[in-house]
Amino acid sequence: MLPYTVNFKVSARTLTGALNAHNKAAVDWGWQGLIAYGCHSLVVVIDSNTAQTLQVLEKHKADIVKVKWARENYHHNSGSPYTLRLASADVNGKIIVWDVAAGVAQCEIQEHVKPIQDVQWLWNQDASRDLLLAIHPPNYIVLWNADTGTKLWKKSYADNILSFSFDPFDPSHLTLLTSEGIVFISDFSPSKPPSGPGKKVYISSPHSSPAHNKLAAATGAQKALNKVKILITQEKPSAEFITLNDCLQLAYLPSKRDHMLLLYPREILILDLEVNQTVGVIAIERTGVPFLQVIPCFQRDGLFCLHENGCVTLRVRRSYNSICSTSDEELDPDPVQELTYDLRSQCDAIRVTKTVRPFSMVCCPVNENAAALIVSDGRVMIWELKSTVCNRGSRNSSSGVSPLYSPVSFCGIPVGVLQNKLPDLSLDNMIGQSAIAGEEHPKGSILQEVHLKFLLTGLLSGLPPPPFAVRMCPPLTTKNIHMYQPLLAVGTSNGSVLVYHLTSGLLHKELSVHSCEVKSSYIGMASRFLDVLCAISPSLMFTIKGRSIAFRGERGNDESPIKMIKVSHLKQYLAVVFKDKPLELWDVRTCTLLREMSKNFPAITALEWSPSHNLKSLRKKQLATREAMARQTVVSDAELSVAESSVISLLQEAESKSELSQNISAREHFVFTDNDGQVYHLTVEGNSVKDSARIPPDGSMGSITCIAWKGDTLVLGDMDGNLNFWDLKGRVSRGIPTHRSWVRKIRFAPGKGNQKLIAMYNDGAEVWDTKEVQMVSSLRSGRNVTFQILDVDWCTSDKVILASDDGCIRVLEMSMKSTCFRMDEQELTEPVWCPYLLVPRASLALKAFLLHQPWNGQCTLDISQVDYPENEEIKNLLQEQLNSLSNDIKKLLLDPEFTLLQRCLLVSRLYGDESELHFWTVAAHYLHSFSQDKSAAPRETVNNPLDICYDILCENAYFQKFQLERVNLQEVKRSTYDHTRKCTDQLLLLGQTDRAVQLLLETSADNQHYYCDSLKACLVTTVTSSGPSQSTIKLVATNMIANGKLAEGVQLLCLIDKAADACRYLQTYGEWNRAAWLAKVRLNSEECADVLKRWVDHLCSPQVNQKSKALLVLLSLGCFSSVAETLHSMRYFDRAALFVEACLKYGTMEVNEETEKLIFAVYADYARSLKNLGFKQGAVLFASKAEAAGKDLLNELECPKEERMDE
Repeated sequence: MLPYTVNFKVSARTLTGALNAHNKAAVDWGWQGLIAYGCHSLVVVIDSNTAQTLQVLEKHKADIVKVKWARENYHHNSGSPYTLRLASADVNGKIIVWDVAAGVAQCEIQEHVKPIQDVQWLWNQDASRDLLLAIHPPNYIVLWNADTGTKLWKKSYADNILSFSFDPFDPSHLTLLTSEGIVFISDFSPSKPPSGPGKKVYISSPHSSPAHNKLAAATGAQKALNKVKILITQEKPSAEFITLNDCLQLAYLPSKRDHMLLLYPREILILDLEVNQTVGVIAIERTGVPFLQVIPCFQRDGLFCLHENGCVTLRVRRSYNSICSTSDEELDPDPVQELTYDLRSQCDAIRVTKTVRPFSMVCCPVNENAAALIVSDGRVMIWELKSTVCNRGSRNSSSGVSPLYSPVSFCGIPVGVLQNKLPDLSLDNMIGQSAIAGEEHPKGSILQEVHLKFLLTGLLSGLPPPPFAVRMCPPLTTKNIHMYQPLLAVGTSNGSVLVYHLTSGLLHKELSVHSCEVKSSYIGMASRFLDVLCAISPSLMFTIKGRSIAFRGERGNDESPIKMIKVSHLKQYLAVVFKDKPLELWDVRTCTLLREMSKNFPAITALEWSPSHNLKSLRKKQLATREAMARQTVVSDAELSVAESSVISLLQEAESKSELSQNISAREHFVFTDNDGQVYHLTVEGNSVKDSARIPPDGSMGSITCIAWKGDTLVLGDMDGNLNFWDLKGRVSRGIPTHRSWVRKIRFAPGKGNQKLIAMYNDGAEVWDTKEVQMVSSLRSGRNVTFQILDVDWCTSDKVILASDDGCIRVLEMSMKSTCFRMDEQELTEPVWCPYLLVPRASLALKAFLLHQPWNGQCTLDISQVDYPENEEIKNLLQEQLNSLSNDIKKLLLDPEFTLLQRCLLVSRLYGDESELHFWTVAAHYLHSFSQDKSAAPRETVNNPLDICYDILCENAYFQKFQLERVNLQEVKRSTYDHTRKCTDQLLLLGQTDRAVQLLLETSADNQHYYCDSLKACLVTTVTSSGPSQSTIKLVATNMIANGKLAEGVQLLCLIDKAADACRYLQTYGEWNRAAWLAKVRLNSEECADVLKRWVDHLCSPQVNQKSKALLVLLSLGCFSSVAETLHSMRYFDRAALFVEACLKYGTMEVNEETEKLIFAVYADYARSLKNLGFKQGAVLFASKAEAAGKDLLNELECPKEERMDE
């Protein structure tokens, strides 16, 4: 048995290099934790934690322009397992949907042959997860079924569409960025195309507005307000309006409703879409570096920004603890009333050159605590945010930036200072929400100030730019099996030689040996280290153990460049062929010149050493020399025993020196051809070179360009694409015209008796079997591949290496068909946490194992301790996944104080399960909140509210405060009468009548609405809550609503405190979101709950089918038994059982006559699902908890035990 095993398995793979300009925006970071990006026509998939390439997908025939991972916002079970699904689009308009783990294209979509502008998966439907929306140039949006490739509908618009963005709070709202302006679509639906042309708006800068000038003078913030831009709806913008030509990007803010950002090279505009106006500007100073891209965060009101120098910055919204909450407070005209985003952290910039520049950035969607930067040279840099707690005294108070505090809770539950937590888990666990939304800090809480910094945690480098020369190390034999590594040397245009390990695809070594292009290289292995010999014009370098020796140093500028280098089979001699100079023969061992041929020596077009040599005579000579050396160095036994080890090493050194000094060398021979096609055969022994034979040129062959020799077969290739096969033993030759261009290179495959060879042409390559003299496979550029081949070599006896002009090196099977590999067959140097790579049943079993181990007194991460009757291979794969978790995560999972709710939240993050993450975040918050206050009545002040990114699901008091802060900001930013009117309407709905009256009285006398506004001001001031005025106003309001003036009627009802009726009317007319908003800001908790419960019924209806959203609304209302019932009816058995367990633990649900039937049914079904996954212990436990409902299952589970006992 070998003392250690050597991994020499080399699977087909592709090493990628620099990117193409089309690939600039082709990158996406999926919920699955993997990053996909386009490299020419390939899609590369890497792991974000270990920065290892996991998959390279090859099927596109053109450059990739977009890649998008499918979303994971659905309940996963054996019918809907965890899968790696990716859509990629190219410049020829083709979209391919991939099963990434298997490397298989599931579906191909083609509409036109122009580049796809944008592509997005639809995420809002519970019914279907296969819908893909794409922009097909110039002006079409098409909805596809990505499972079948069916076109569902197609819609055209007037302008060229550049990109689009969905409203994260309302999936029926879609915004298109066009070449002319912005188009708002408010009736997007998967079932039918949008009806009209959408609402088109332009960007304007209202410098001439009198309100604007007056306001600027009042606040003293002219500079900021000069940059205020509003959206106008005129037909065509006049010359003074700013066009959208230089707008780089449009995106909704996922952290708060109805906010959008527009990115320009030197500023980011934050727009409030309720008033269509800028409420915040992030401007770059004159000396600052312009923006390239911005990614808004969901968990906190922050922005990841990419700058032109490759620097990634994080900006977080500044908090102001001054939210107006009472109606009689006056408007504060202080200039702080603006959304300000402070720079909190920035990473190092990269060195930007003509060819190296930042392309794109993506952010981790699950945790939002890391950003990946894609650079044009193929590098992927992963920057992770780290938080450090700092003492309050060390803070720089003069910076003017409000401090950031760590949150009170971890994984949804408030924790003490000493409790085990992992603050860097996600952005919302790093920064407390009060620092974002402007809430007062809870009294008595211990606040820890945190600082954020970026840390480079992953770097993946691509191949250098082509052209390059490739050479594989000597093949695996029985002699080198102990030390063999599949290494590939790549000579580059900048003079360095890169050595890649082909099992992992990672860079093994980089040798900077020259200052200009490496034309050819030879790589060999001696004992445990690597020799690389590489040639360049006109010098040679010899590298041993990473140390370079100038083999043939620089000889001045007029020296002829080297055409090729060839090392003899016994590694004794080196032939150096020059462009305009005779051949030189060198001794490889001593690095000395043996012979320089005379000037009349023929010009060499091709050269090859013979594989047959006199090795036996060499061995005899070496043995004789060593015996002579041993006789000279005989010593006494005593002396030998004293210095045994040193003498042995001296002897070995003396042997090699003696062999060199006595010129012990075997005879070797080589053949070469001249310009006329004549073949010369020369013999070399020591420094003597003898001319053995000359063979006249073959009439059918043109000028010979290359020779290959193995065994008794010699093959010649010429400039016309002819191959000539010589059988030296049978003394016959056979010429084959391939009708291809110039034969640039031919190489035999390694392995005894393997007579395959690869021939490289200008337009591709072919593999031939020289025994049968027939072609095995062919590859031609332009016909079946898009790239040109630069160099070829054999990787193993049945795999070839192709270096191509797209900067990639492909290791392919002998058929030379480009294929993707299965990801689970990959040999990785570091283990990767990705449960998506497991078979569906195993990934669900692993999740169940991590979530809940009720059969154990304490949690374990050793699956072998559990009675899990799967085969050993699956068990080992599960254990590998568990072992690949970070130590911090393991510590949390093993912590006995880590609650079930926190565990559910953590596992949903580990799996990147969007649906579970949102469910358990809201569930953890409200279970904790309602367990503190059993009455379920909302408190006036909320200590630790749900993040505002959850919008309608937040506590009423917190939601009201946020809306008041927002209307304050809108009021300060007023610049036209329309905006003032919108602010008035909002203030009336919020019950802020005094401020609404002030705004109504501001209307100037020459305005056409002056009379109406004055009367309205009088009405608002004189409305009393009693008497006949109420019934009159109610009558007028209902008439208005009946005649199509819904907004005005609702406003009147709110004036007389009939907001509940207003909500009912809004719901009747389909304005469900508006009704929910009004209920949250105006109604008491009981009335609000009634309105929201009607909304839940609507969401659960078959035509809407948004039960997932309904579940979250029920959670926010504290209707926990309804949640459990709905989960059970949706067949979410695992989630239902864990939720019931958590409710019972927190005391928000009790086992009584009403609930026991539901609880037992949930437990029984969960027991069945655990049984199907193979967790018998857990199934027995829950079946016994289910009492009568689980009786049959319990008998079934315990029967086999009894049978075995009987036997």
